[in-house]
Amino acid sequence: MSDVNSTPPDALVLVQGDEELLAARAIQAAVDSARDGDPTADVREYEAGALSAGEVAEMLSPSLFGGRRVLVVRSGQDARKDLITALVAYAKNPDPEVSLIVSHLGGAKGKALADGLRAAGATVVPAAKLKGDRERIAFVRDEFRRHGGRCDEAAASALLASVGNDLREIAAACSQLLADTDGRVTEAVVARYYKGRAEVSGFTVADAAMIGDVPGALEALRWALHVGVDPVPIADAIADGVRTVARVASAGRGNPYQLASSLGMPAWKIQRAQERSRGWTPEGLVDAMQAAAACNAAVKGGGEDRGYALEQAVFAVAAARQAGGRR
Repeated sequence: MSDVNSTPPDALVLVQGDEELLAARAIQAAVDSARDGDPTADVREYEAGALSAGEVAEMLSPSLFGGRRVLVVRSGQDARKDLITALVAYAKNPDPEVSLIVSHLGGAKGKALADGLRAAGATVVPAAKLKGDRERIAFVRDEFRRHGGRCDEAAASALLASVGNDLREIAAACSQLLADTDGRVTEAVVARYYKGRAEVSGFTVADAAMIGDVPGALEALRWALHVGVDPVPIADAIADGVRTVARVASAGRGNPYQLASSLGMPAWKIQRAQERSRGWTPEGLVDAMQAAAACNAAVKGGGEDRGYALEQAVFAVAAARQAGGRR
């Protein structure tokens, strides 16, 4: 039985912003809040672009069996007009036994949904991409505090220099440092942990491979494996690098900020992918995706030599880029 004095979960939550990690955490926090009051809550998740107004009406209609219901609608910017109308109409008089959680990238696409939920009194959780080193440093320090650790500004800055600006990688690095230390992280600890080498990550390997820099990719790969980076995220980064360039290349050479909503990724990532796409052909990208898939299967399927599989993926991706250019 739940505490009658506990605060009820929010009936309407709008998670707005293009930072995937922050949005995912905000959605999970809202779901957890609903489950705190009712561990048996019925949780259903949908992509807005594939959801109909009729399905929403069915989910939001009063239940004969009672109990809390949680409806998570992701990528609200992709909602069609009839769905936007249904959700905004519901938001004006929400059922107290239902938690409606909607994520939206922000921007002009699907703005009527975000504006309608906001006007109806939804709790708005910002999840925008962090801007500049100051905000990223604050994020690192907050990550340590959330888990009972401590990290000064110099240590946070050193950590960013070591892992780059991808928020998921930053969070993973914070978690790893907390697990491997007593929780008091200084600049010296970060330097010792990363052995003074900045930007050793799967994304470093993937970026070099995507521009055809085989020596640079192999050097980064071998160093990453030497200092103990797990092969799985390296394989994931290679696959993500190929997929991202393929998606961005197929969208044309538009403005990254205008493409952000339609592609569902932050503008900085689109801009970087546009730079990486030079020299690639559609045929070459198909070959690279096949190579990345084979690498993932070998690395995650317990292949005998995962390092060898990653090296072969680097060669194959670079070869696909060169072969595509000759076709």
